[in-house]
Amino acid sequence: MSDKKFMWPDYKNCSANLPNSIMKKFGVQTVGDTLPLLDEYLKKDYKNIVVILLDGMGINILENNLKEDDFFRTHLAGEYNSVFPPTTVAATTSVMNGLMPCEHGWLGWDCYYPQIDKNVTVFLNSEQGSDEQAADYNVANEYTGYESIFDRFEKAGAKAHLVMPFVPPFPDTFEKVANEIKSICKEDYSKYIYAYWSEPDSTMHDTGCYSNQSKEVLNKLQDQVKKLCEELSDTLVIVTADHGHIDSKGVTITDYPSITECLVRMPSIEPRALNFFVKEEKREQFENEFNKFFKDDFILLTKEEVLKNRVFGTGTEHKNFQGMLGDYLGVAIGDVSIFNNKEEAGKFIGVHAGITADEVRIPLIICES
Repeated sequence: MSDKKFMWPDYKNCSANLPNSIMKKFGVQTVGDTLPLLDEYLKKDYKNIVVILLDGMGINILENNLKEDDFFRTHLAGEYNSVFPPTTVAATTSVMNGLMPCEHGWLGWDCYYPQIDKNVTVFLNSEQGSDEQAADYNVANEYTGYESIFDRFEKAGAKAHLVMPFVPPFPDTFEKVANEIKSICKEDYSKYIYAYWSEPDSTMHDTGCYSNQSKEVLNKLQDQVKKLCEELSDTLVIVTADHGHIDSKGVTITDYPSITECLVRMPSIEPRALNFFVKEEKREQFENEFNKFFKDDFILLTKEEVLKNRVFGTGTEHKNFQGMLGDYLGVAIGDVSIFNNKEEAGKFIGVHAGITADEVRIPLIICES
């Protein structure tokens, strides 16, 4: 499964491997392979190991928005891959637990849960395309709950901290994130700190990957990380991303009735990695019509091909994984994204979750303080 136009993630050199390197360093039981490049830097002993994940900051974003002598680029130790799909839900979950998407089941922004027969926006626990709650409990946690790296650290008696806008003390600027990291680093014990920030992803979605606004956000983040690194001691700072980004043309699937009439339900996962549940008697029509319109921008895989080729990872499948998949998977290899409604199709400029190199390749930036 290779082609010059696109690349599949290397599951020996991907987002799921990074937390396993961290766990190994702290004597915590790993759940998968480690990241060889990071292992080299972890051979030294530091009081603090800090991972800062900047959403969407792929290799191409660094190369096209920053100068060669800028801090992030001069401290670039190398590159590795996101998971499939290269998107926030799948990749940050892998960073949180060391598992591949087939193992943890958090496949994308919207996931189909056969237990309730609904597409669910997992981070919001709402029905896809709606503000309505999908259930009176957290659906993703109920059916694809997992043991996080932080749970494993606690069990092993090691110290780990999480810094992001969604957990106390709820830092709502990157400056506050940096200050929280600095404060925790001063504590006199060995520890791991994982920090997440939603930029430059948010700005690139709205304005494109190479807009003045995206450049400005990235440069400011770089300056703030550089300042933080200068103020720390006995600390290894690792700056990375969950996925890259490309600029895209959005289309709406409902504009293709010869395709939608074949479907049991609307597609889910991501606009560049769509699962299709297809009526049995309409399979041939679906394949023909999808490829007629999208063969230059998507590859269409059957469920059997997805499983055979271990597209979502090489680990042991979650018990609910196959039921979430659908009959076909449409994977973007061009710059077209397929949305379920016109509003989203017209809104997003920067996108991700396909398998162009720009979406898959992510940086490992190292600053030794």
